[in-house]
Amino acid sequence: MVDFKPIGTIRSPYTDPEGMPIQPAGAVGVRGNVEVFDEYVPGLSALDGFSHIILLYEFHRSSGFDLKVVPFLDSTPRGVFATRAPRRPNPLGMSVVRLERIEGAVIHVLDIDVLDGTPLLDIKPHVPHFDSQGEVRIGWLEEQGNEVAERRSDSRFR
Repeated sequence: MVDFKPIGTIRSPYTDPEGMPIQPAGAVGVRGNVEVFDEYVPGLSALDGFSHIILLYEFHRSSGFDLKVVPFLDSTPRGVFATRAPRRPNPLGMSVVRLERIEGAVIHVLDIDVLDGTPLLDIKPHVPHFDSQGEVRIGWLEEQGNEVAERRSDSRFR
């Protein structure tokens, strides 16, 4: 059994999943905070040198899962592992956000697309040399164009 212990809480203006952005690209400029629990604050040392960070978190308001889902950007059922839908066998989320500044135990971020009160599981620096794979394929999303910035969450994954 895997047992994760939150290291903090993500704060954002989004209190209801319905109507919120589905990815950081739809939340450009939206401010949020990551409140790190005191015992983990020493782990923030040197993080302020990065422009972007990866937040790993629990989809804490999601329950159950379906192996086939209709994603927000499509009308065709897809395998859950070919989507970023929140109702998953292990409800883990990931967002790459801009790091504005760190003040003690609070990380100020931009482009936050996460529900307020979300349990934070980990933080990693975003490093293009590590994270970019050059030429990539994006599967069924190739057909969707750049709709992600305009799309909002609805009630389909409650």
